[in-house]
Amino acid sequence: MLERNLDLSLSGALASSDASDLRAAYGICREITQVASKTFYLASLFLAPEKRRAVWAVYAFCRTADDLVDTTRPAAERLARIDELERKLLAAASGNASEPIFAAYTDAARQFDIPLEPALALLRGARMDVTVRRYATYDELCNYCYHVASTVGLLVSPILGYASPEALEYGVTLGRAMQLTNILRDVGEDALMGRVYLPSEDLARFEYSEDEIFASVRDDRFVALMDFQIARVRELYLEAEPGIAMLTPESRYTVRLALSLYRRILRAIELNDYDVFSRRAFVPLRAKIVTAVGVALAR
Repeated sequence: MLERNLDLSLSGALASSDASDLRAAYGICREITQVASKTFYLASLFLAPEKRRAVWAVYAFCRTADDLVDTTRPAAERLARIDELERKLLAAASGNASEPIFAAYTDAARQFDIPLEPALALLRGARMDVTVRRYATYDELCNYCYHVASTVGLLVSPILGYASPEALEYGVTLGRAMQLTNILRDVGEDALMGRVYLPSEDLARFEYSEDEIFASVRDDRFVALMDFQIARVRELYLEAEPGIAMLTPESRYTVRLALSLYRRILRAIELNDYDVFSRRAFVPLRAKIVTAVGVALAR
Protein backbone atom coordinates (compact mmCIF):
# COMPACT_ATOMS: atom_id res chain seq x y z
CA MET A 1 0.00 0.00 0.00
CA LEU A 2 2.11 2.91 -1.24
CA GLU A 3 0.27 6.08 -2.23
CA ARG A 4 -2.58 6.52 -4.70
CA ASN A 5 -3.47 3.96 -7.30
CA LEU A 6 -2.12 4.65 -10.75
CA ASP A 7 -3.25 3.24 -14.08
CA LEU A 8 -0.36 3.90 -16.45
CA SER A 9 0.22 1.55 -19.35
CA LEU A 10 3.43 -0.43 -19.00
CA SER A 11 3.13 -2.00 -22.40
CA GLY A 12 5.53 -1.42 -25.21
CA ALA A 13 8.40 -3.84 -24.89
CA LEU A 14 11.83 -2.51 -25.61
CA ALA A 15 12.93 -3.39 -29.09
CA SER A 16 16.59 -3.16 -28.13
CA SER A 17 18.82 -2.29 -25.22
CA ASP A 18 20.29 0.86 -26.72
CA ALA A 19 20.64 4.05 -24.70
CA SER A 20 17.56 5.79 -26.08
CA ASP A 21 15.30 2.88 -25.11
CA LEU A 22 16.81 2.81 -21.64
CA ARG A 23 16.26 6.55 -21.25
CA ALA A 24 12.65 6.06 -22.28
CA ALA A 25 12.28 3.25 -19.74
CA TYR A 26 13.60 5.46 -16.96
CA GLY A 27 11.27 8.20 -18.19
CA ILE A 28 8.28 5.90 -17.63
CA CYS A 29 9.53 5.13 -14.14
CA ARG A 30 9.88 8.82 -13.43
CA GLU A 31 6.30 9.48 -14.56
CA ILE A 32 4.96 6.68 -12.38
CA THR A 33 6.81 8.05 -9.36
CA GLN A 34 5.83 11.66 -9.98
CA VAL A 35 2.12 10.88 -10.38
CA ALA A 36 1.77 8.22 -7.69
CA SER A 37 3.81 9.74 -4.85
CA LYS A 38 4.55 13.43 -4.89
CA THR A 39 6.28 13.18 -1.51
CA PHE A 40 8.63 10.39 -2.61
CA TYR A 41 9.26 12.13 -5.93
CA LEU A 42 10.14 15.46 -4.31
CA ALA A 43 12.64 13.81 -1.99
CA SER A 44 14.24 11.93 -4.90
CA LEU A 45 15.01 15.14 -6.80
CA PHE A 46 17.84 15.94 -4.40
CA LEU A 47 19.81 12.84 -5.39
CA ALA A 48 22.47 12.69 -8.07
CA PRO A 49 20.91 11.97 -11.51
CA GLU A 50 22.03 8.33 -11.70
CA LYS A 51 20.77 7.60 -8.18
CA ARG A 52 17.55 9.48 -8.86
CA ARG A 53 16.79 7.34 -11.92
CA ALA A 54 17.55 4.14 -10.03
CA VAL A 55 15.21 5.11 -7.19
CA TRP A 56 12.46 5.83 -9.72
CA ALA A 57 12.97 2.37 -11.22
CA VAL A 58 12.64 0.71 -7.82
CA TYR A 59 9.55 2.75 -7.03
CA ALA A 60 7.94 1.90 -10.37
CA PHE A 61 8.38 -1.82 -9.72
CA CYS A 62 6.93 -1.50 -6.21
CA ARG A 63 4.08 0.66 -7.48
CA THR A 64 3.21 -1.93 -10.12
CA ALA A 65 2.96 -4.65 -7.49
CA ASP A 66 0.79 -2.42 -5.31
CA ASP A 67 -1.57 -1.56 -8.14
CA LEU A 68 -2.16 -5.25 -8.85
CA VAL A 69 -3.44 -5.58 -5.29
CA ASP A 70 -5.66 -2.51 -5.07
CA THR A 71 -8.27 -3.46 -7.63
CA THR A 72 -11.75 -4.97 -7.48
CA ARG A 73 -10.70 -8.00 -9.50
CA PRO A 74 -11.24 -11.45 -7.95
CA ALA A 75 -8.54 -12.54 -5.52
CA ALA A 76 -7.49 -15.46 -7.69
CA GLU A 77 -6.90 -13.14 -10.64
CA ARG A 78 -4.88 -10.69 -8.55
CA LEU A 79 -2.73 -13.51 -7.18
CA ALA A 80 -2.17 -14.80 -10.72
CA ARG A 81 -1.04 -11.35 -11.82
CA ILE A 82 1.39 -11.11 -8.91
CA ASP A 83 2.77 -14.51 -9.94
CA GLU A 84 3.19 -13.17 -13.47
CA LEU A 85 4.99 -10.09 -12.15
CA GLU A 86 7.36 -12.34 -10.23
CA ARG A 87 8.10 -14.38 -13.36
CA LYS A 88 8.88 -11.16 -15.24
CA LEU A 89 11.16 -10.03 -12.42
CA LEU A 90 13.08 -13.31 -12.43
CA ALA A 91 13.31 -13.27 -16.20
CA ALA A 92 14.64 -9.71 -16.11
CA ALA A 93 17.21 -10.71 -13.48
CA SER A 94 18.37 -13.37 -15.95
CA GLY A 95 18.81 -10.77 -18.68
CA ASN A 96 15.42 -11.00 -20.37
CA ALA A 97 13.63 -7.74 -19.54
CA SER A 98 10.54 -7.55 -21.73
CA GLU A 99 8.99 -4.28 -20.47
CA PRO A 100 10.33 -0.79 -19.80
CA ILE A 101 10.12 -0.84 -16.01
CA PHE A 102 12.04 -4.10 -15.90
CA ALA A 103 14.66 -2.79 -18.30
CA ALA A 104 15.17 0.22 -16.03
CA TYR A 105 14.99 -1.86 -12.86
CA THR A 106 17.56 -4.42 -13.97
CA ASP A 107 19.87 -1.69 -15.23
CA ALA A 108 19.66 -0.02 -11.82
CA ALA A 109 20.15 -3.37 -10.06
CA ARG A 110 23.33 -4.04 -12.05
CA GLN A 111 24.65 -0.53 -11.52
CA PHE A 112 24.09 -0.47 -7.75
CA ASP A 113 24.15 -4.18 -6.88
CA ILE A 114 20.53 -4.23 -5.66
CA PRO A 115 19.70 -7.64 -4.12
CA LEU A 116 16.85 -9.71 -5.52
CA GLU A 117 15.47 -11.12 -2.27
CA PRO A 118 13.81 -7.90 -0.98
CA ALA A 119 11.91 -7.61 -4.27
CA LEU A 120 10.66 -11.18 -3.91
CA ALA A 121 9.72 -10.46 -0.28
CA LEU A 122 7.77 -7.41 -1.44
CA LEU A 123 5.75 -9.65 -3.76
CA ARG A 124 5.05 -11.94 -0.80
CA GLY A 125 3.70 -8.86 0.93
CA ALA A 126 1.51 -8.12 -2.08
CA ARG A 127 0.03 -11.60 -1.74
CA MET A 128 -0.64 -10.86 1.93
CA ASP A 129 -2.65 -7.82 0.86
CA VAL A 130 -4.88 -10.11 -1.20
CA THR A 131 -5.28 -12.94 1.31
CA VAL A 132 -5.06 -11.24 4.73
CA ARG A 133 -7.53 -8.55 5.74
CA ARG A 134 -7.09 -8.48 9.53
CA TYR A 135 -4.10 -8.38 11.90
CA ALA A 136 -4.59 -9.60 15.44
CA THR A 137 -1.45 -8.06 16.94
CA TYR A 138 1.00 -5.26 16.36
CA ASP A 139 3.75 -7.83 15.75
CA GLU A 140 1.71 -9.36 12.93
CA LEU A 141 1.17 -5.92 11.44
CA CYS A 142 4.90 -5.16 11.68
CA ASN A 143 5.65 -8.35 9.75
CA TYR A 144 3.29 -7.16 7.02
CA CYS A 145 4.94 -3.71 7.03
CA TYR A 146 8.34 -5.33 6.62
CA HIS A 147 7.21 -7.14 3.48
CA VAL A 148 5.51 -4.22 1.77
CA ALA A 149 7.62 -1.26 2.94
CA SER A 150 10.84 -2.15 4.75
CA THR A 151 11.80 -4.15 1.67
CA VAL A 152 11.66 -0.91 -0.30
CA GLY A 153 14.27 0.50 2.06
CA LEU A 154 16.46 -2.56 1.49
CA LEU A 155 16.12 -2.07 -2.28
CA VAL A 156 17.04 1.62 -2.28
CA SER A 157 19.82 1.42 0.36
CA PRO A 158 22.45 0.21 -2.15
CA ILE A 159 21.50 3.17 -4.35
CA LEU A 160 21.77 5.67 -1.51
CA GLY A 161 25.00 4.13 -0.25
CA TYR A 162 25.85 3.40 3.37
CA ALA A 163 28.94 3.07 5.52
CA SER A 164 27.78 0.28 7.82
CA PRO A 165 25.41 -2.70 7.39
CA GLU A 166 23.75 -1.45 10.57
CA ALA A 167 22.17 1.24 8.42
CA LEU A 168 19.94 -1.41 6.87
CA GLU A 169 18.21 -2.07 10.20
CA TYR A 170 17.45 1.61 10.56
CA GLY A 171 16.09 1.56 7.02
CA VAL A 172 13.79 -1.32 7.96
CA THR A 173 12.48 0.75 10.88
CA LEU A 174 11.94 3.78 8.67
CA GLY A 175 10.03 1.68 6.15
CA ARG A 176 7.81 0.35 8.91
CA ALA A 177 7.11 3.88 10.16
CA MET A 178 6.20 5.10 6.68
CA GLN A 179 3.88 2.18 6.05
CA LEU A 180 2.14 2.63 9.39
CA THR A 181 1.72 6.31 8.51
CA ASN A 182 0.02 5.28 5.27
CA ILE A 183 -2.20 2.87 7.19
CA LEU A 184 -3.35 5.58 9.61
CA ARG A 185 -3.98 8.02 6.77
CA ASP A 186 -5.94 5.42 4.77
CA VAL A 187 -8.19 3.88 7.45
CA GLY A 188 -11.31 5.00 5.59
CA GLU A 189 -10.10 4.03 2.12
CA ASP A 190 -9.04 0.59 3.31
CA ALA A 191 -12.39 0.06 5.03
CA LEU A 192 -14.12 0.62 1.69
CA MET A 193 -12.11 -2.35 0.38
CA GLY A 194 -13.00 -4.47 3.40
CA ARG A 195 -9.59 -4.12 5.04
CA VAL A 196 -8.79 -3.26 8.65
CA TYR A 197 -5.08 -2.89 9.32
CA LEU A 198 -5.34 -1.56 12.88
CA PRO A 199 -4.51 -4.49 15.16
CA SER A 200 -7.48 -6.21 16.78
CA GLU A 201 -5.71 -6.07 20.15
CA ASP A 202 -5.60 -2.26 19.91
CA LEU A 203 -9.26 -2.03 18.92
CA ALA A 204 -10.12 -4.08 21.99
CA ARG A 205 -7.93 -1.91 24.22
CA PHE A 206 -9.92 1.18 23.27
CA GLU A 207 -13.27 -0.65 23.11
CA TYR A 208 -13.70 0.24 19.46
CA SER A 209 -14.94 -2.27 16.90
CA GLU A 210 -14.34 -3.13 13.26
CA ASP A 211 -18.02 -2.47 12.56
CA GLU A 212 -17.51 1.08 13.81
CA ILE A 213 -14.61 1.53 11.40
CA PHE A 214 -16.87 0.44 8.55
CA ALA A 215 -19.52 2.88 9.82
CA SER A 216 -16.94 5.73 10.02
CA VAL A 217 -17.57 6.31 13.71
CA ARG A 218 -15.27 9.08 14.95
CA ASP A 219 -15.73 9.56 18.67
CA ASP A 220 -13.52 9.92 21.75
CA ARG A 221 -12.60 6.24 21.63
CA PHE A 222 -11.45 6.50 18.04
CA VAL A 223 -9.43 9.64 18.78
CA ALA A 224 -7.73 7.88 21.67
CA LEU A 225 -7.02 4.87 19.44
CA MET A 226 -5.49 7.10 16.77
CA ASP A 227 -3.47 9.07 19.31
CA PHE A 228 -2.00 5.79 20.53
CA GLN A 229 -1.10 4.71 16.99
CA ILE A 230 0.37 8.10 16.06
CA ALA A 231 2.56 8.18 19.17
CA ARG A 232 3.89 4.71 18.36
CA VAL A 233 4.76 5.70 14.81
CA ARG A 234 6.48 8.87 15.97
CA GLU A 235 8.68 6.72 18.19
CA LEU A 236 9.64 4.66 15.16
CA TYR A 237 10.69 7.79 13.27
CA LEU A 238 12.90 8.73 16.22
CA GLU A 239 14.40 5.24 16.23
CA ALA A 240 15.12 5.44 12.50
CA GLU A 241 16.83 8.85 12.50
CA PRO A 242 20.31 7.74 13.66
CA GLY A 243 20.59 5.59 10.52
CA ILE A 244 20.68 8.70 8.32
CA ALA A 245 24.20 9.51 9.52
CA MET A 246 25.31 6.08 8.26
CA LEU A 247 24.35 6.92 4.68
CA THR A 248 26.72 8.48 2.20
CA PRO A 249 26.72 12.27 2.68
CA GLU A 250 25.06 13.04 -0.66
CA SER A 251 22.04 10.84 0.22
CA ARG A 252 21.38 12.03 3.76
CA TYR A 253 19.33 15.09 2.84
CA THR A 254 16.95 13.08 0.66
CA VAL A 255 16.21 10.51 3.37
CA ARG A 256 15.87 13.13 6.10
CA LEU A 257 13.47 15.09 3.92
CA ALA A 258 11.40 11.98 3.17
CA LEU A 259 11.25 11.16 6.88
CA SER A 260 10.24 14.71 7.76
CA LEU A 261 7.53 14.90 5.11
CA TYR A 262 6.02 11.56 6.06
CA ARG A 263 6.09 12.50 9.73
CA ARG A 264 4.11 15.63 8.87
CA ILE A 265 1.30 13.42 7.57
CA LEU A 266 0.73 12.36 11.17
CA ARG A 267 0.31 16.01 12.12
CA ALA A 268 -2.06 16.48 9.19
CA ILE A 269 -4.26 13.69 10.58
CA GLU A 270 -4.42 15.53 13.90
CA LEU A 271 -5.18 18.86 12.19
CA ASN A 272 -8.03 17.12 10.31
CA ASP A 273 -9.51 16.29 13.71
CA TYR A 274 -8.73 12.59 13.10
CA ASP A 275 -11.19 12.44 10.19
CA VAL A 276 -9.55 9.68 8.15
CA PHE A 277 -12.91 8.62 6.75
CA SER A 278 -13.91 11.58 4.57
CA ARG A 279 -10.68 13.64 4.36
CA ARG A 280 -7.27 12.63 3.11
CA ALA A 281 -4.39 13.87 5.25
CA PHE A 282 -1.63 15.34 3.12
CA VAL A 283 1.18 17.86 3.30
CA PRO A 284 0.41 20.94 1.15
CA LEU A 285 3.05 22.12 -1.31
CA ARG A 286 3.83 25.24 0.72
CA ALA A 287 4.43 23.09 3.80
CA LYS A 288 6.65 20.77 1.77
CA ILE A 289 8.76 23.70 0.64
CA VAL A 290 9.04 25.01 4.20
CA THR A 291 10.02 21.54 5.38
CA ALA A 292 12.62 21.18 2.62
CA VAL A 293 14.18 24.53 3.54
CA GLY A 294 14.06 23.71 7.24
CA VAL A 295 15.80 20.37 6.73
CA ALA A 296 18.45 22.08 4.60
CA LEU A 297 19.08 24.75 7.22
CA ALA A 298 19.25 22.18 10.01
CA ARG A 299 21.84 20.28 8.00
